[in-house]
Amino acid sequence: MVNPETASKILLDESEMPTQWYNIVADLPVPPPPALHPGTHEPAGPEDFAPLFPMALIEQEVSTERYIDIPGGVLDVYKLWRPSPLYRARRLEKLLDTPAKIYYKYEGVSPSGSHKTNTSVPQAYYNHQEGITKLTTETGAGQWGSALAFATAQYGMECEVWQVAASYRAKPYRRTMMEIWGASVHASPSELTEFGRKLLAENPDHPGSLGIAISEAVSEAVADPKTRYALGSVLNHVLLHQTIIGEEALLQLAKVGDVPDVLVGCTGGGSNFGGLASPVLAGKVGRQDEPDDSLC
Repeated sequence: MVNPETASKILLDESEMPTQWYNIVADLPVPPPPALHPGTHEPAGPEDFAPLFPMALIEQEVSTERYIDIPGGVLDVYKLWRPSPLYRARRLEKLLDTPAKIYYKYEGVSPSGSHKTNTSVPQAYYNHQEGITKLTTETGAGQWGSALAFATAQYGMECEVWQVAASYRAKPYRRTMMEIWGASVHASPSELTEFGRKLLAENPDHPGSLGIAISEAVSEAVADPKTRYALGSVLNHVLLHQTIIGEEALLQLAKVGDVPDVLVGCTGGGSNFGGLASPVLAGKVGRQDEPDDSLC
């Protein structure tokens, strides 16, 4: 039993780990607008995404089902570090002299050290199930690249990563981590793609950017029918996979009889904060009600 008066760390047993992801699209008052094809600017269909993503992920991207089962082959890998702990920051509360209870969900226990493995693992799994043997991607600081390298290693797949050149030079240990898991890592822009060669001809010391690295990774993926591209944020199926964070947090908070009044999180592409916030908000206000923005 968890004593809410003294507990600093709230844990779940493996048997208590959620077995479904939560899809916030099912409870939005208005469905999100469709993705647009970059060439035609018309709504993109499954055939437009097929050169980049496996059909299982395309189906998740457009699904309106409230819950989607987590495959056993993903749960088995998740159990290497999940469920992740929920901490009560008692010393911070004391330092701030606040009556508030402060909790934080710690995702640094994953093999790659970040929350990104929550989606890299299912992305690798679904690609592997459809016979894909290699994934390409981009990475900035190296977190997503290392998460995908870990994931592809679990299913015996190849991984090729284009790392923003400035980061590639500044963060050699992240590159080493990716390579230990079997990934090939290139500074971007690179000599391996037409776009990269063009940029390097103009500036041999080009620092690179995520946009350039994405372009290189995508161009390599579409050139080989056994290769696909993986993206670590932004897309709905990525947010879907990250809801394992919030689903666990709901169960952990229930153990101490608490429901949060305010949620705080960093937001770049959105999947980190969204993975925590969407299940917790929906759980508090009722999954068929409009979420209360005052909680964020």
